[in-house]
Amino acid sequence: MPVELNLAARSVAAVWHPCTQMQLLADAPPIALARGDGPWLYDTEGRRYLDAISSWWVNLFGHAHPSINAAIIDQLGRLEHALLAGCTHEPAVALAERLSAHTGGALGHCFFASDGASAVEIALKMSAHWWRNQGFPERCEFAYLEGGYHGETVGALSVTDVGLFRDAYGPLLRTAHRVPSPDARQAREGESAQAVALRAAATVAALFEAHGRRIAALIVEPLVQCAGGMAMHDPLYLRELRRLCDEHAVHLIADEIAVGFGRTGSFFACEQAGIWPDFMCLSKGLSAGYLPLSAVLCREAIYAGFLDSHVERGFLHSHSFTGNPLACRAALASLDLFDDLDVIEQNKSRSARLAHALAPLHDNPRVRHLRQRGMITAFDVLLDDPGTARQFAAAFHAAARAEELLLRPIGNTVYLMPPYVLDEPQIDWLAERTIAALRRTLND
Repeated sequence: MPVELNLAARSVAAVWHPCTQMQLLADAPPIALARGDGPWLYDTEGRRYLDAISSWWVNLFGHAHPSINAAIIDQLGRLEHALLAGCTHEPAVALAERLSAHTGGALGHCFFASDGASAVEIALKMSAHWWRNQGFPERCEFAYLEGGYHGETVGALSVTDVGLFRDAYGPLLRTAHRVPSPDARQAREGESAQAVALRAAATVAALFEAHGRRIAALIVEPLVQCAGGMAMHDPLYLRELRRLCDEHAVHLIADEIAVGFGRTGSFFACEQAGIWPDFMCLSKGLSAGYLPLSAVLCREAIYAGFLDSHVERGFLHSHSFTGNPLACRAALASLDLFDDLDVIEQNKSRSARLAHALAPLHDNPRVRHLRQRGMITAFDVLLDDPGTARQFAAAFHAAARAEELLLRPIGNTVYLMPPYVLDEPQIDWLAERTIAALRRTLND
């Protein structure tokens, strides 16, 4: 009789895990999870892990939140799913209205999808199609930032600049225009983050002068380029992009998939620059990590550009689960928590406490660029051989698991994006264990 395999072994045999070299899982099997509760995940052996990255930045209020659970259960007894082509329902309408309200009505129309990459695809297609409808089909090119990440579908990869994801599929991708990142870590001696932002914006101005008549849109991750190593920039850069896009009639796409919903310290990151884009892509925290959901918000002028008696001038994009009622109810319940718990204000205290608890890292000679923007904290680790960044990331992940933490560095960049439910003792514990994991990894 064959020996029964445990859950991790069964997963390695049957599940093709994302962003994973499957051969390596034989020596480092996945954590076999049984349940979640608040900031904690528990495996099948009863071990716990503090989910310090909100399970790829999605679980804003931790796991199994009672209010969100109750909303989904209520919706399950009413309507689990219906097509959004020719039909509608209250959760989708209410969510679109509330998202628009968070932009002060500047972005008044909402197109739903299932995930972040899909939202980016929609924004790119919508921009190019809008220009075509206006009689400018030559405006079908895009601009993106060095180190930017916008998803792994073919269109999204065309405006992504992370080699690990992009290089293998290069022959499939459209050519696009890359501009330098405003990453504040690139400051020259005596240069401020604002000066870096202005220097980066000047290259955008030059690009638009040379090629603006062919460019449909520029896409940017506001304030933090997350998958590119948590590169943070000054809000001035966004103000300059808005000015330049207006001057050259180029659409501005804000990819707030990772940085929206309070991550950077304001509900939407763009608020800190006092601007609104033409398109805003949302996902991840949109449904508080419960169900796949994304959205693209756009301005009235974009929406109006598709109104016509001819079907082919309408926006031709769909998928079966657009505006799923269960996912929309989860999102509405999450928005209720923002209002009821004054989350943005409470997170100011959480981020300040975490900064204080991590202060000892300033004394570590191997730590560089300890930085924070709202509920995102990151630091870079100086390695003897920069070519070992992936090995460092794997070793730190293992060390963090030994310290009861779920953390996944991006190369030599360690980052924390915890859920918005940590109390002060948990924040202190998270910082202590993170520092301990670093020492364990570096054998200090």
